[in-house]
Amino acid sequence: MSIIVESVSKNFGEFQALDRVSLKVKDGGLVALLGPSGSGKSTLLRAISGLETVDSGKILINGQDTTNLDVRQRNIGFVFQHYALFKHLTVRQNVAFGLDIRKRPRGEVQQRVGDLLELVQLTGLGDRYPSQLSGGQRQRVALARALAVQPQVLLLDEPFGALDAKVRKELRAWLRRLHDEVHVTSVFVTHDQEEAMEVADEVVIMNHGRIEQVGTPEEIYDNPATAFVMSFIGPVNVLPGHLGLFKTLTTQETRNSNVFLRPQDIEILEQPHPEAIPAVVARIIHLGWEVQAELALPDEHNLTAHVSREQFKSLDLRVNQNVFIKSKFAKAFPEVEVFR
Repeated sequence: MSIIVESVSKNFGEFQALDRVSLKVKDGGLVALLGPSGSGKSTLLRAISGLETVDSGKILINGQDTTNLDVRQRNIGFVFQHYALFKHLTVRQNVAFGLDIRKRPRGEVQQRVGDLLELVQLTGLGDRYPSQLSGGQRQRVALARALAVQPQVLLLDEPFGALDAKVRKELRAWLRRLHDEVHVTSVFVTHDQEEAMEVADEVVIMNHGRIEQVGTPEEIYDNPATAFVMSFIGPVNVLPGHLGLFKTLTTQETRNSNVFLRPQDIEILEQPHPEAIPAVVARIIHLGWEVQAELALPDEHNLTAHVSREQFKSLDLRVNQNVFIKSKFAKAFPEVEVFR
């Protein structure tokens, strides 16, 4: 089922949470709404679900205008960050809840619940209560309950936000596999860039109630449309364009601009090079799979470079060492964009 959001706006008093937002989610897609706190991503998700009314614009699900429909009429599955399970009901009863209130036949309910518990890998735990489960298991119960009623779309509001890093990582991979099996159109909110890039087919970057860019994870990372997108997706160095480090950019591109380059796009050399400038190694941080070098430039600007362990050993990097650096890829944006 496709989702179309047409020029939707929403205000809370004087605060504009959504500013003429338009978005299309294709049938069967898995889309991440990504942005900092206050960017409007959860408000947009709640507007799609009907939990939040909009001030203007339209929301269509599978071609039907649902803008003014009650949440119960939209046939949407919603998964919250903190599970929202019924503590007094067993796992099986929690999953069956939506089917029971729709008065589905008992045999159908039992079959559907059994299938879903197998799907979310909780077979054998149907008689336990939420308090007897881990956080990851509780979130899988919440997902099974949302899928039980065969919703048109599945909406997830920071579904793994309450879990520790290891469990989050496991459930991200599990959610991707689950989606590939059930193919229900899904939209999830997250502020975790890695989560969005790992799980979603498309990523929607939001900032100040507007959409900055929509694209695949590869498109978002390799071709950021704005300074905000590039600075929000992964670590980045921001330097004035006049430094002369950016031979891949033209003078026109760097004039009155800030230049953005990622730590892994900085090449460290031991010898002078026509496209390189001098720097001094100020600090070395071992990150396990790679090494981070903090570099001081002659004009008192600093930047961070990431090198592999093999490169680190080959260069024999050490603090106070004089080196030369050049950029493998950089992108210029007008100075005013940095402060949006």
